[in-house]
Amino acid sequence: MFANIIVDITHEKLDKIFQYRVPSNLEKRLKIGMEVVVPFGRGNRKTKGYIVGFSEQCDYDLAKIKEIIGIAEKSVAIEARMVALAAWMKEHYGGTMIQALKTVLPIKRQENLKVKKYVRLLLDETAGREKLDFYLNKNQKARARLLAALLDEGTLEYDLVVKKLNISRTVIRALEEQGVAILESEQIYRNPIQKRAVMQKEVAYTEDQKKAIESIWQGLMEGKEGTPESREAWLIHGVTGSGKTEVYIELIDRMVRRKMQAIVLIPEIALTYQTVMRFYHRFGDRISIMNSRLTQGERYDQMMRARNGEIDVMIGPRSALFTPFPNLGLIVIDEEHETTYKSEQVPRFHARETAIARAKIEGAGVILGSATPSLEAMYRAKTGRYGLVVLRNRAQSDASMAVVHTVDMRQELKRGNRSILSRKLYELMADRLKRKEQIMLFLNRRGYAGFLSCRECGHVIKCPHCDVSLATHKGGRLVCHYCGYEQRRMQVCPECGSNYLGEFLAGTQQIEDIVRQAFPQAAVLRMDLDTTREKNGHEKILSAFANEEADILIGTQMIVKGHDFPNVTLVGVLAADMSLYADDYRAGERTFQLLTQAAGRAGRSHKPGMAVIQTYSPEHYSIVSAALQDYDTFYKEELHYRKVMGYPPVEHLLAVLLTCQEEALLKKGADYLKMFANRLNGRGEMQIIGPASPSVGRVNDVYRKVVYLKCQKYDTLIEVKNKLEQYIEINSGYQTIRVQFDFDPMHVF
Repeated sequence: MFANIIVDITHEKLDKIFQYRVPSNLEKRLKIGMEVVVPFGRGNRKTKGYIVGFSEQCDYDLAKIKEIIGIAEKSVAIEARMVALAAWMKEHYGGTMIQALKTVLPIKRQENLKVKKYVRLLLDETAGREKLDFYLNKNQKARARLLAALLDEGTLEYDLVVKKLNISRTVIRALEEQGVAILESEQIYRNPIQKRAVMQKEVAYTEDQKKAIESIWQGLMEGKEGTPESREAWLIHGVTGSGKTEVYIELIDRMVRRKMQAIVLIPEIALTYQTVMRFYHRFGDRISIMNSRLTQGERYDQMMRARNGEIDVMIGPRSALFTPFPNLGLIVIDEEHETTYKSEQVPRFHARETAIARAKIEGAGVILGSATPSLEAMYRAKTGRYGLVVLRNRAQSDASMAVVHTVDMRQELKRGNRSILSRKLYELMADRLKRKEQIMLFLNRRGYAGFLSCRECGHVIKCPHCDVSLATHKGGRLVCHYCGYEQRRMQVCPECGSNYLGEFLAGTQQIEDIVRQAFPQAAVLRMDLDTTREKNGHEKILSAFANEEADILIGTQMIVKGHDFPNVTLVGVLAADMSLYADDYRAGERTFQLLTQAAGRAGRSHKPGMAVIQTYSPEHYSIVSAALQDYDTFYKEELHYRKVMGYPPVEHLLAVLLTCQEEALLKKGADYLKMFANRLNGRGEMQIIGPASPSVGRVNDVYRKVVYLKCQKYDTLIEVKNKLEQYIEINSGYQTIRVQFDFDPMHVF
């Protein structure tokens, strides 16, 4: 027998299957997905690889076939179905097969297992009493003490026996040899969710929720039967506070009752705490979480619990998609519009498309939910690829949508207000604090992340290794957020020698300082990347705010995504158009989504809510639509723009990013790649743009170029990608040029 193996070397020239002979002692032990050790290359260097298949026939010269050395120590096998998913990811997103295999394997190696030992009595009451009398008559006090305790309890923890009863291992072994007791061990899995009292609540669904549940359930069952009416996925378009999570939970509960499992993807670790609590009330200890804040041991244990069928629901960000459930029934992607569902590492996969691919492989269903669906999801729903249900009203009958005020900051400046807080927002904040109600202030930047520039000549202080400005931080530090370069703040302009160096500040730390000065009586919390670095940092801040230990929560995007605080009646959006004029075709969509989600945090209970959007572009359609909470109008405007410009979802876009330390070599390689792409464009189906330098043309002394290919047919771009990979592999000039592919990128490079 021969095994088809992908070696664990990330290099395009080695991205192919190698055959190895299976030794007789491993024939019955090896399975698809196992990690093995093989001899590789001329020196037969020991190298690890993954088995992707078996064959009775040898496809190469039999005399040159080498033999598998053994199974890799502490390796974690990839499920066979996940190997198929990895192959799909490689085909659709580029990169190497080994990169795809490692992506679908959340845990790369076994971790030390926690084991609990017990001593259990083997004798019945009568025989035990007789044996106890024998020990006492023989003056065997330690054996008698242990047996007496076992007669009372039946089973004792090993640590208690050794430490509390002062019994040695020799005594326990003696009782084992005499058939009196036995030492047993049980593997204990680490559980990142602390056990809490479960209070089952009777859920009263709204009419909208009932219709959504029944419609989707019927569609999911039709999908399992393979009827023509089945959809790739179901999209729930529900306004903020409409009860999408309750719909998810009910549908998952129905799957669990059919002995199937579910994965729930959330866009941010910050959402884990509140989401987990809502699921915990329904499913108790049968849920778990998977995210990067867990230790390697905790992550390994959660994967094993899922594989062994000890949990029914896994909740987490993008990586939770690869949970190895034995009978997956449903994948839910909450806030499906979020950009965090797109990986920035090779392979640059999107969780939405990959979830649909996994669901097809395993016969599962997919549900997408959002108050502001991505244009891709809504476009597919309107063209029939996805099913669509709409929740138009908030779940609580006495909860209404927030009243939104748009403030033109240009007018504020004309009236002499130079504060970052408009007069309207300041007045409303003072009013809410008097009422003992809570406030959220959202800014899409963290820290003191401004920049330093010369007021005399306009020179901006930049990183010497990257084409970006250095960000100002407390303590007189200038930091590059791309490569980590850091230097002390200078007092004189290096370009013209002027002393007029000024900071342009707009960060969460500065907002916190301003708010504390304006409202000294208020308790203020700040939530951004800096304040949530430590483990459970998100949970501590959110728990404190939920318990009303603070009046004002200031934060970045993580505070406006999916949180539910009943006492929040005011949301302030500072610098609303900060993301509007980014060098990105999705800028309008992102701005609309952020503003709508932010406004949706206010008034989620019986208290009416208000939102204040501060902007320098009050007339832009994304801001006007967000203020009106009008998704349909925004969708029509944005889709028209995408059609005119030929952007997704109307057409597909393949970004080819090339990086190299030699600028001249990079330019030459990018030009040749474009020339080859032009030869592939014989029928003129594609539009080829570039090569050009992206918005950041150099990072850490590595130069960057990008070529864009537009085409209506996604399959055509996949074919082109495959041929470009072959072209790169056979041309030695690309040995020092790194090439990455990104389909329908979430931003323009």
